[in-house]
Amino acid sequence: MQRIHATIAVSAFALLAMTVAGTAPAHAQTEIQWWHAMSGANNETVENLAKEFNATQSEYKVVPVYKGTYPETLNAGIAAFRARQPPHIIQVFDVGTGVMMGARSAIKPVAEVMKEGGESFDKSKYLAGIVSYYSAADGTMLSFPFNSSSPILYYNKASFRKAGLDPEAPPKTWPEVFEAAKKIKASGQSCGMTTTWPTWIHLENFSAWNNLPYATDQNGLTSLTPELKINGPLNIRHFSTLAELQKDGTFQYGGRTSEAKAKFLNGECAMLPESSGGIGDMVKAGLDFGTGNLPYYPEAAGAPQNTVPGGASLWVFAGKPAADYKGVAQFFTYLSKTEVQSRLHQVSGYLPATMAAYEATKKEGFYEKNPGREIPIQQMMGKEPTENSKGIRLVNMPQVRDIQNEEIEALLNGRQDAKTALDNAVRRSNEAIKEAAKAYQ
Repeated sequence: MQRIHATIAVSAFALLAMTVAGTAPAHAQTEIQWWHAMSGANNETVENLAKEFNATQSEYKVVPVYKGTYPETLNAGIAAFRARQPPHIIQVFDVGTGVMMGARSAIKPVAEVMKEGGESFDKSKYLAGIVSYYSAADGTMLSFPFNSSSPILYYNKASFRKAGLDPEAPPKTWPEVFEAAKKIKASGQSCGMTTTWPTWIHLENFSAWNNLPYATDQNGLTSLTPELKINGPLNIRHFSTLAELQKDGTFQYGGRTSEAKAKFLNGECAMLPESSGGIGDMVKAGLDFGTGNLPYYPEAAGAPQNTVPGGASLWVFAGKPAADYKGVAQFFTYLSKTEVQSRLHQVSGYLPATMAAYEATKKEGFYEKNPGREIPIQQMMGKEPTENSKGIRLVNMPQVRDIQNEEIEALLNGRQDAKTALDNAVRRSNEAIKEAAKAYQ
């Protein structure tokens, strides 16, 4: 992404804009291309949102296109930009935020899109923690907070009963999770726990939730070249335990992104730290499951602190005709409606983007009828963020995650111990960050 420089962006989009403007027939319905990474139940939600918006007017047609996983969608957007054929809107996961911010000439800030499109946009009406994460240092809103999430603990109640555990009392701390996983394994079940998103949950949110630094310079918020701090004693202890439990299958590694969710859905593993946005698939599968807070370590001072947003936001590529941006602005206004946000939150498990949607959901009694569904909001908003928990911003976060995943996999395959794995992750990540930062300095 660092190769997306200003000059390339300007020339590429100028040409694209001329092409589009010159070929669009008068009065034709304008298509708004929306590339996204939502699969399963959430894909159905995206399709329904587009259909509903399209039915409200006749000037624009939002066309959602599934482009694969989050990393695959980001890479598809980069390739499309280089080919001068980017979509209007692209869903970019949280770790791509720093990448997109670094490519300012390639994107059009959402605040600008809304203003030029004649739509009102009051960011004070959105959840503060989410708004700040997707804003520039000067407060300009850069992307639309579409599907923000927080990692929570899912557990299979039937597995808990079989192991003699209380199905209404999920473990609260990591030591309690590990003990429960051992009991589940000892009861004859195949796997106590697995996890999705090892880097997001066990490094990034692990640090924020336990009020530990992920990196120097406020986790990269104030510098292009922060140095990672993910090899502290508690980090090493945590990964040492996971590696030990992996040996007999009490813990089973399932992949770098959301692949491990299948192990929970098919009943193979009884516990799963996973995005709150995964709840749609749990419900659809008909599982008898419960949810709990993301576990923490009781000896960590200040823990539990607050989680940092995951999920994704919607970015708008620059260089499109002004009329197209009017359609994008109208679509974002539609997505911001209280009834739309409330339903999106209740169906998908993602956080409501606006305070009005959150309050409306509470007023409906949704959380009383669905215990645990307020957990991700409380985790993110329960405490004032510290320098360790405001968020993480690296110019090459996807690359850093790949490095960390390689070292974690080498650990879990028995090729190195936890200290070596995390030391290597820090060293290699820091080298990669310094190299990537050169493109922005």
